[in-house]
Amino acid sequence: MPFQFKGRGPDLHPNPWKTISRRIMYENPWISVEHREVINPSGGEGIYGLVHFKNTAIGIIPIDEEGYTWLVGQYRYALERYSWEIPEGGGPVGTDPLESAKRELIEETGIRAARWTPLLEMHTTNSVTDEYGVAYVAQELSFGAAQPEETEQLQIRRLPFHEAVAMVMGGEITDVFSMVALLKAAEWHRTGALTF
Repeated sequence: MPFQFKGRGPDLHPNPWKTISRRIMYENPWISVEHREVINPSGGEGIYGLVHFKNTAIGIIPIDEEGYTWLVGQYRYALERYSWEIPEGGGPVGTDPLESAKRELIEETGIRAARWTPLLEMHTTNSVTDEYGVAYVAQELSFGAAQPEETEQLQIRRLPFHEAVAMVMGGEITDVFSMVALLKAAEWHRTGALTF
């Protein structure tokens, strides 16, 4: 596959922003919210609110030899609506994202995979958060019982991969991580870089 994760490393471009002060306004085990006093790139003083994520976002597209994939349906509290998504979760920043992906796939679907292909890395909402995510394609699957967390009431749906992509195109899947991952995997499949 032509893709390798770059990770959260430093950027080679100079930072035109200057941070004068920072204060944590709220914190829990998953996020912190910072208030920052800044000098913007034009030299003006201002404020900036930043949500820091303590986990790396993880997404997985499991695909079997028949070209089927699995979606997870759940009610998303923050959105106050039901959402169909690829299996997703997170792992602490600094840990191996592949190990987190393997754990999440088992938790949400009961699926294990012998072959893992890095698919993409992304920054979800980079104007207000530093959230970093990675996605994989999981293949050569075996099946067991799902082990969802107590906060998860999940519905699992097996469907042809092309139908999941059609759900993105038709607006039935609105989760950005799922949309980007499914569309990139579809393009790889179209060009022959991903086979199933």
